[in-house]
Amino acid sequence: MTLLNDLPLTRLQFYLTSPYPCSYLPEQTACSQVVTPAHLVDSQAYSELIRAGFRRSGLFTYRPQCGHCQACTPVRVAVDGFHPNRTQRRTGSRNAGLIATPHTPHFDTRHFDLYRRYQSARHPGGGMDHDDREQYTHFLVQSNVDTYLVAFHEAGELRMVSLIDQVGDGLSAVYTFYDPDLPQRSLGVYNVLWQIELARSLGLPFVYLGYWIAGSRKMAYKSQYQPLQGLIDAEWRPFSAT
Repeated sequence: MTLLNDLPLTRLQFYLTSPYPCSYLPEQTACSQVVTPAHLVDSQAYSELIRAGFRRSGLFTYRPQCGHCQACTPVRVAVDGFHPNRTQRRTGSRNAGLIATPHTPHFDTRHFDLYRRYQSARHPGGGMDHDDREQYTHFLVQSNVDTYLVAFHEAGELRMVSLIDQVGDGLSAVYTFYDPDLPQRSLGVYNVLWQIELARSLGLPFVYLGYWIAGSRKMAYKSQYQPLQGLIDAEWRPFSAT
């Protein structure tokens, strides 16, 4: 069991936000526990924080802390036990022509254009579809931890961009966006499969997928990657959505 008191985080402080509208469950409010100061959340500290259920967005490290709701369950894929099912194998075959190139996080106009197209098509009205260059940079380019920005091309065309953190015991899927005009390709599924194989090649046991939320279609998809573990009562345990 991991407790915050056990972590090498003695100079960090944790505060609770005011309630705000929940992004995933309609008509719900949410609160987050936020870590400060942000510049002290380096790779070592974040490796401990993610095992305690935290996530990051740019330099902002947080976890849900909603007293009235426990819907958000941190989940991670146990890499050694994962075997793709038939549908996932077909997705891998459909995308075998993609070439992945890792970079350090940086701003690229082509990436930003794809991001705007993705947000407008997949999440219209969600707020992020109007992100400008500064908001995009704060969200996806700024990082104090070990981060890959991976660009996926096919025949010279940019198809997908994925931001991935490497933590002490795995990889963390931060955010992925892709060509919204290719829904039949299931690029989001392929990206998770690719990250699992990358973790396997690096000898890392887990891929952290963020929060599973039963009532949110945007988050419930994560249960298809088995074996899955969930952080329940401060312990990582085998997890199933059923």
